[in-house]
Amino acid sequence: MASTMTRQLEHAAAGLDQLVTQSLRLAPAEEGPLLAWPVVCGSVVAQRTRAVAVQDGILRVEVPDAGWKAELQALAPRYLAAIQRYAPDAVRRIEFAITPTEKR
Repeated sequence: MASTMTRQLEHAAAGLDQLVTQSLRLAPAEEGPLLAWPVVCGSVVAQRTRAVAVQDGILRVEVPDAGWKAELQALAPRYLAAIQRYAPDAVRRIEFAITPTEKR
């Protein structure tokens, strides 16, 4: 029974991933990576960061402080690979910038 449940969950997850991928690919090219960011980074990171722009293949993400910036830079290759699944050819690199104080 657990095996059947596992297979059903895996099938549902694959279907959900396909739905998200199709939806993000329908978004305008400049918006796809911005919309993909919370999906790629997860809810905890998404609550503390914000993808703000894509220009010349660079996704700019605002972070709250230098600690977050350093941590996310280390994870950037993983995030980049995931974003490229959802928005192929739109992003070559991710840059993290500390959010200006007045925006917090």
